[in-house]
Amino acid sequence: MLNVQKIREDFPILKRQVNGKPLVYFDNAATSQTPQVVIDAIVDYYSNYNANIHRGVHSLSQEATDAYEKARKKIQRHFNAKHAHEIILTSGTTHSINIVATGFTTLLSEGDEIIVSALEHHSNIVPWQMLCERTGAVLKVIPMNQEGELLMERYDQLLSEKTKLVFVNHISNALGTINPIEYIINKAHEVGAAVLIDGAQSCPHIKPDVQALDADFYVASAHKLCGPTGVGLLYGKEAWLNKLPPYQGGGEMIDQVTFEKTTYAGLPHKFEAGTPNICGVIAFGTALDYMNTIGFDAIASYEKELLDYGTQQLLQIDGLKIYGTSVNKTSVISFNIEGIHPYDIGSIVDKLGVAVRTGHHCAQPIMDFYKIPGTVRASFSFYNTKEEIDILVNSVKKAATMLR
Repeated sequence: MLNVQKIREDFPILKRQVNGKPLVYFDNAATSQTPQVVIDAIVDYYSNYNANIHRGVHSLSQEATDAYEKARKKIQRHFNAKHAHEIILTSGTTHSINIVATGFTTLLSEGDEIIVSALEHHSNIVPWQMLCERTGAVLKVIPMNQEGELLMERYDQLLSEKTKLVFVNHISNALGTINPIEYIINKAHEVGAAVLIDGAQSCPHIKPDVQALDADFYVASAHKLCGPTGVGLLYGKEAWLNKLPPYQGGGEMIDQVTFEKTTYAGLPHKFEAGTPNICGVIAFGTALDYMNTIGFDAIASYEKELLDYGTQQLLQIDGLKIYGTSVNKTSVISFNIEGIHPYDIGSIVDKLGVAVRTGHHCAQPIMDFYKIPGTVRASFSFYNTKEEIDILVNSVKKAATMLR
């Protein structure tokens, strides 16, 4: 059992007020809040050993390099990558996806096929469309049903010897659906296709084992894992990363440079041009330590309680409809109230101290499928409480009364 009240003491922002009301933060799918231990790690870096890494012989540079590479190894262990050099440190999930999409430009030919799903975030749609425009490859889409689940029989039909890449999110940011990625990966490998899994929404709730999943690529962002913004990771199998060309040119990613020819460094530095977010990576490692201390099994169990309670309480509101009703989902509730625009609900509950997300959540094709402009999305984390859900429900009721 989680001691939620004790955990809440770790997060300074949860003590503040918004519009004169205690903050109720239910926008965790966009970004999680940051515990004091992570804030302390950021302050410690800039206060005590701020220096560039990998290049200096002086003590501060060596200390910063050691801390940075120690964080990479923490990330490797957390995701169970086989090698530390299979962890590429990036600015976030979108950056990670674009590294792979750009790299495959040299590996695809006209008529090759790429498969994505109807549940994707825009960052896992647009880079592949751009890749298709560059190469002449064809984009195929796994359709969804009214429950917000992917149709696996249609996926089976889409796969062929032309399929070179499959890209699916582990969990839908808009609906909370947990996709059957083990099945998706295995079927793709049967036809020789590579698979990238977008883990931005899964990693706060699930501890992925990339070797057990047999994913070719897995991407995630620190800021959804109690870490800082501007940091993420690209896991790639060593063989695949060696096939891809560098994404950017610059310092750190080179072996030798002459005006006649440049040779590139080995993994992971080949993909890490320029000065990275050193402090952010170190703090990312601290954030993973923090969450692992709490335990992902305990987090998942408690967040399931919040999801069930929130679903039950919200459905008592007249005219409220939840989108994304899969049995396999995480602690995200997307909903609308008949006849009321989601933006109006979000604006009113904000006045009551409740932070929710409104709009299409960078997943416009999902909203087009349901023929709606967007939803109100309440996303719960392990530091939230049932009492906060009661405040949300009462706020939505007040908003509905005012807007009808």
